[in-house]
Amino acid sequence: MDYAEEQQIEIEALESIYPSEFQLISTDPYVITIDTKSEGFDNGEGLNCTLKFTFTPTYPEEVPEIEIDEEEEDTTNLDETEIQTLKDLLTKEASENTGMAVIFTLVSAATEWLNVEWDRRIKQQEEEEEQRLKAEEEAEQKRFEGTRVSVQTFIAWKTVFDAELRKKREQDSDKVRESDTKKLTGRELFLQDKTLIESDLTEDDGEALPIDESLFEDMEDLDIDEDEDDGAEEDDED
Repeated sequence: MDYAEEQQIEIEALESIYPSEFQLISTDPYVITIDTKSEGFDNGEGLNCTLKFTFTPTYPEEVPEIEIDEEEEDTTNLDETEIQTLKDLLTKEASENTGMAVIFTLVSAATEWLNVEWDRRIKQQEEEEEQRLKAEEEAEQKRFEGTRVSVQTFIAWKTVFDAELRKKREQDSDKVRESDTKKLTGRELFLQDKTLIESDLTEDDGEALPIDESLFEDMEDLDIDEDEDDGAEEDDED
């Protein structure tokens, strides 16, 4: 097989098939690039990549070197994982077709893969959006409906509620007992606050209450036994 002639024939055919996508980089060895894209890419959507092939001296009897160009920003919008996946796919495809002019087959396989991958992305985005909307609807519905109560959840709630209620009652009882123990007698109140002695003799504003002296005019008429007074004094002295 005349490898050089076979390679030249294939190069000429590729130039006619891909007039705007094909670019000849080198002739010894042949190095070419072919821009590949999915449907919709020209409308601002879809995926693209630039395939780079280097012919070996005995190509097509052996697999050409396959690369996905990443040197320029516009050559691909695939991530590293996707690039490696596509490269593995094309290498496998080339290995299964040794002995044949395989570049057209590889470009076709890459185009199909880009279309499938783009469709997968769209479907994934739609599913994520659907799930987001569903989650929002469920949250909104739950907000209006409240939490549904089962027998188990009610029993669990009732147990906690009763425990908290008992605790509150015990705390209230403790406060009442504590308040009762702190109540002071009149004597204790006077001992703690001597101003209470004069509180009944003053008004709220602190001024002394007027004394009605007429209440004491008949004190002389009271029958008070002086002996009793003396006896009381003696008892006091004892």
